[in-house]
Amino acid sequence: MTHLILAIPSKGRLQDNTADFFGRAGLTFQKAGGARDYRGSLKGVPGVEVAWLSASEIARELANGTVHLGVTGLDLIHEQIPDPKPAVLPLSPLGFGHADVVVAVPQSWIDVRRMDDLDEVAAGYRLRHGRRLRVATKYVRLTRAWFAHHGIADYRIVESLGATEGAPASGAADLIVDITTTGATLAANNLKILEDGIILKSQAHLVASRMADWTEGTRAALQIILERIAAEARARDLREVKTTVADQARVARQAMERFGARAPFGAVGGGGVLTLHVPAGELWDAVEWLKQVGAETVTVGRLDYVVEARSPEITDILRQLGG
Repeated sequence: MTHLILAIPSKGRLQDNTADFFGRAGLTFQKAGGARDYRGSLKGVPGVEVAWLSASEIARELANGTVHLGVTGLDLIHEQIPDPKPAVLPLSPLGFGHADVVVAVPQSWIDVRRMDDLDEVAAGYRLRHGRRLRVATKYVRLTRAWFAHHGIADYRIVESLGATEGAPASGAADLIVDITTTGATLAANNLKILEDGIILKSQAHLVASRMADWTEGTRAALQIILERIAAEARARDLREVKTTVADQARVARQAMERFGARAPFGAVGGGGVLTLHVPAGELWDAVEWLKQVGAETVTVGRLDYVVEARSPEITDILRQLGG
């Protein structure tokens, strides 16, 4: 592959949130053939092909090495890929697509609160009902691993093709393993999450494939993408503070020590303006302190991007991908 292939979700809120995430970093998706086309490019970044796929397809294609980079949930990575670590490299959580993979049982099972209680139910279920406990789920691999971890073996999986949360009420299963964001849908179906029944806390991640063909060109394209994402993330967490004070070098040094601020353009004294990049959470404490050390006027602004020439984190990612 001569191009870096970036796979992004093809529909719904995940697609919109992914476009917003990349857009904040100045990375815009373009579809050459219009809205119905499933291939495109990344504006301003040569050598990148964008593929619109379902989130589950993205996880599989990352594992196969047919795409270099993709946006998908950790739940799908762990469900679709038997051994994720040698196959993929999660680069960054994206702050959306939050969902927990959970074990949920009927609320009428009053004495079943934890996985140990479920183990007791499973052990006696065949004797009472003449069959094994039935678990409805789309997450077969995660369910088997979680139940094995808790020593539960006497059950069978009913693979769910529709709305999993309705399986107990319809009689298709006795309990479920499914994803939830707020738990409201489970509660509406008279289900409760076991106290220790959270299998995985998931959200959308930017993920690289270790199995893809990482050439000099594809690594160069990846570096551009990661640098722009990192520049936006740095800026989001900082505020630019400007003022004039005596002995700028001393004030800058103390601001760095007290508030974790940066003096990105140096502070060498004289009558110039002192510019500080201050962590957003420390902003007002830093402003009050600057007033105490002689600042008459302090201006505060938001930053769009903070670009750094060298990033040890990106260097390490490229090294892990064969750079």
